[in-house]
Amino acid sequence: MAAAESSCSHWWHAPFYLAMCCTLAFMAISTARYPSINPLPPPHALAFNASRALRLHGGFHITATLLQISPELFLSAPQTTLFAIQDSAISDLSLPPSTMRHLLRFHAVPATLPMADLLKKPPGFCLETLAADESLAITNTTTAGGSLTINHVLVSHPDMFLHGPLAVHGVSTPFDATAACRASNQSSAVLAENGAAVEWRRIIRVLSSNGFVSFAIGLNAVVDGILRDYANLSSVTVLAPADFEFLSSPSPFLDRIVRLHILQQRFSYVELSAVGNSSLITTLLPASHLQIAIFSPNLAVNGVQITRPDVFSSKTFVVHGISRTFDLHDFLH
Repeated sequence: MAAAESSCSHWWHAPFYLAMCCTLAFMAISTARYPSINPLPPPHALAFNASRALRLHGGFHITATLLQISPELFLSAPQTTLFAIQDSAISDLSLPPSTMRHLLRFHAVPATLPMADLLKKPPGFCLETLAADESLAITNTTTAGGSLTINHVLVSHPDMFLHGPLAVHGVSTPFDATAACRASNQSSAVLAENGAAVEWRRIIRVLSSNGFVSFAIGLNAVVDGILRDYANLSSVTVLAPADFEFLSSPSPFLDRIVRLHILQQRFSYVELSAVGNSSLITTLLPASHLQIAIFSPNLAVNGVQITRPDVFSSKTFVVHGISRTFDLHDFLH
């Protein structure tokens, strides 16, 4: 009888769990349709370990489940910091699956930020999220007590999981999306100050989510130097190889190789074809140019064929997939 009464006393959970099952199914289908490839360790193994840590901690079972069945929802960038929302707060929400997906990605940052690193950021510092064009703001830090608020929400469970490219912290309530990020990161400030419009962090996300993970990691490693040297750059073309084998190279060498695959102007595939046979195009590697070769209906750059033209295009950049990396012997001075 007691068991029956206990079961009946929780009848109100049924609608929520039914809605959550629908949401999980929607997210699983969505991420399967738009798969992402992530750096080592494998995303599923990393997500499984993080999921297990959240379950052991208690109070974050919904996020743990999402991590396990749809890791691509959170791990679509080379590095991620996830702010997991407590179950009690998520269960109070009544959102359609697409909106829930957007909310969860609003709680994921494409960078690995342990609590010690977050506490070093000043109030007003902006954190880009996996939700398009939306950022979080650090609103208060207390280094002595190790206290931090983001969008006026306390990070209540810091460092619940820290391993490789993934950090997970817990928050008691969802971040308030209306708490606008009013300040800029250092890189964004440099861009704004100089009137540049190249969206480098977005480029890295686009590369990662379209299968160019190794090149995305390489660009992420050297992007600060590119920002410093090309602060006034307004548009670029990225020629991305599917397999970029230079990640273990020394930093100066890696920087040169990555720059060789980026042009100082935005060229769609049609525009590249219109440049003309044997024409030279300028790269971000000083004094280095690539040569266009047209053999209808195909187009090659320095003998390397463009296999996936116009993978992604915006006003400030375009990404083309190429069959392999360029032959470096022609460019090393």
